[in-house]
Amino acid sequence: MIELDDDRARLDVVRVHAWLASSYWSPGIDRATVEKAIAGSHCLGAYDASGQVAFARMITDHATFAWLADVWVEESVRGQGIGHRLVGWFLDHPDFQGLRRMALVTADAHGVYESLGFHTLLRPERYMERLASDFAQMLKVAP
Repeated sequence: MIELDDDRARLDVVRVHAWLASSYWSPGIDRATVEKAIAGSHCLGAYDASGQVAFARMITDHATFAWLADVWVEESVRGQGIGHRLVGWFLDHPDFQGLRRMALVTADAHGVYESLGFHTLLRPERYMERLASDFAQMLKVAP
């Protein structure tokens, strides 16, 4: 049985850091940055008898906008709907009701997010971003 819990003190930060440091979106991220991101976000862990098996976080003003980030499911438990449950938990949570926009970026999980109501940008010409130069360089060379 998988339990979802947003108690930040329960997070296995060592494990979360290892997952994110091995991801395509934040390869090599340092632990201090992960800890700072956790401190500034509403985080959610998924746990089984062995410990933490998944993670996600939402960054928000709690009024108009939220950004879903760092959704990770341990490889050994993928395919069981845990990622879907993590995102659904945020969508159903009272703190995230009434927001005008939730956003995310993904390279490989479009189907999961589409099944939860996410879609491609309606007006992509209005979307802009400002990237740190090292991150921009990483994105230019990443597949």
